[in-house]
Amino acid sequence: MSIPFELPPEDRASSPCTGFARAHWEAVADGLLDAAWRWSTPGRALLDLPGRPSRSGVRSDGLEGFARTFLAAGFRVAGAGGADPHGWLERYAQGLASGTRSPGRDDTESWPLILDHDVQGQPMVESASVALGLRLTAPWLWKHLDDGVQDRVEEWLRGSLRHVPAPNNWYLFPYTVAGFLESVGRGDAETAAARQRALELLEGWYRGGGWYADGDGRAFDHYNGWALHLYPVLDAHLAGDSVLSARYGGRLREHLGGFGLMFGADGAPLHFGRSLAYRFAASSAVGLGAVTGHTPLAPGASRRLVSGSLRHFLGRGALTDDGLLSLGWYGPHEATLQSYSGPASPYWASKAFVALLAPAGHPLWTATEEPAPVEEADRVLALPEPGLLVQATREDGIVRLHNHGSDHVRPHEAESAAGDDPHYGRHAYSTRTGPTAAGNVADNHLSVEVRGRRSVRRRIHPLGAGQGDGWGWAASWHRPVFADGPPMVPGLRVESVTVARGPYELRVHRVVGAPAGARVTHTGWATGPQEPLVSTLVGLHGWDREPETVRAPQGTAYVRWAQLPRLTGTTEGTSLHVCLAALTGGPAPGPLPEAVGHMLADDTGVEVTWADDGSRTRVSFAPLRVTHGPG
Repeated sequence: MSIPFELPPEDRASSPCTGFARAHWEAVADGLLDAAWRWSTPGRALLDLPGRPSRSGVRSDGLEGFARTFLAAGFRVAGAGGADPHGWLERYAQGLASGTRSPGRDDTESWPLILDHDVQGQPMVESASVALGLRLTAPWLWKHLDDGVQDRVEEWLRGSLRHVPAPNNWYLFPYTVAGFLESVGRGDAETAAARQRALELLEGWYRGGGWYADGDGRAFDHYNGWALHLYPVLDAHLAGDSVLSARYGGRLREHLGGFGLMFGADGAPLHFGRSLAYRFAASSAVGLGAVTGHTPLAPGASRRLVSGSLRHFLGRGALTDDGLLSLGWYGPHEATLQSYSGPASPYWASKAFVALLAPAGHPLWTATEEPAPVEEADRVLALPEPGLLVQATREDGIVRLHNHGSDHVRPHEAESAAGDDPHYGRHAYSTRTGPTAAGNVADNHLSVEVRGRRSVRRRIHPLGAGQGDGWGWAASWHRPVFADGPPMVPGLRVESVTVARGPYELRVHRVVGAPAGARVTHTGWATGPQEPLVSTLVGLHGWDREPETVRAPQGTAYVRWAQLPRLTGTTEGTSLHVCLAALTGGPAPGPLPEAVGHMLADDTGVEVTWADDGSRTRVSFAPLRVTHGPG
């Protein structure tokens, strides 16, 4: 592993899987901070990192650099009991004084004002990081600021309490600001109202099973861990509030029971959902669970996950030659980004350093690393609340996520192909592959073609999920929508079921209401030609011919250029389309047609007999029913 700053020697005695101990985490935090601080303004209020600006502009991006690195410094210093050998807090103290002297002024240091989310919203996001950094380091930083600086910082922070957040996890930003102000004796009715409003919304977004929707819709992704669990659980922990700790900590524990399976044996999190440039922030919920005790994972397994994720990205090009986090996944990758991403956006990865709040003698650091859940056995896990199905195979260490419940369509929005989001609309994601870009052939996608226009999948309606011994299923339906034409074909819908068993994915789709002349296509996993991965797809029913290989020249976050298998068929009225897919590391699991010994199918459903043990999987529609058992 080659990174542009020095790390301690590997510790393979206590960390046989990753070699990373607590000292490595401190060294990485210091290395990231040192590299970022080379780009500060003279008054240290802004970190103007190089790169294309976000839609919020350069000044907001500079604040983002200050605030998000402050998180890493806060966890680093607080976890060391106030020890600050590199003098990070002195720099942040100077920046706080400079940035709040005249907010909104167009000079070299002043921070932008916090306004409504649709006017100049990004500073509200960063206010939470500033507030959390201050709360973590209060004994060593806040208490030593001049009264005038404290007053100016408070006034700037209160902008987040007085303006409208975006209708999602953003409400936890004023919640976090209010929590800091109350912790230093500056609470009032305004802070209490911000906290009450956020917790009320959080209750409405909680869907059970440890999963929150990110707002009133059905967006379930990494924001569950690095926002919707992180802020309330950490706030309760820092405040010593046993009531809130029990409520929100219990939900975190339940969340980690499934989320712990969502890391590959190589340490990679699932490439799914938005803001993936935050990278190893995906492990923050695991670290938080270990710090607070709200986790079902053993300390050694928790360290395996957090250190594995950190090491995974450090060793795969996430850092530039001068030690900055790049905009992308491994190296820079434009298709992974959102328009709100700027040069400092990746530093929300700082949330992973919440693990450093566990002191050196904590079991998170003293226990010997244990295997990650994916390394223990093949697993299939159904998560009915978010409508997800997790499939992990021990031999190749790959985790796959079959999406039958998470989309990125707000309740008030119409379904439009123009809003197609590859990070939500595909049927499957994994720890070893990324979705193809919007302008390329879509991977893991069932498309209906009407009058030459291919459909996309936008709003996803879950139909259920379940599991048995060694197998599981999830199902959903959607209305196909089309680009360059009417948003809908009246009466057209697609019902989809995924059954996971070992490395195999039985994918069953029923198209209803298709007009004459319509066609269907279905694609598999997108891989690079030189990768040690095998993407296979075979049609079992409802397809015209053997799969063809198509290209995605824009590649994925994993490869510059990708290829994927595709099936084609015809449809009219009601039709059933069945295929078997697999993504494997190294050799394929055997010819896919031979995995199925026998199959019966018509427009109402399918029965598959598996060749290895004679067991049978039955999928029926109207009403939906999925069963699996002995032949």
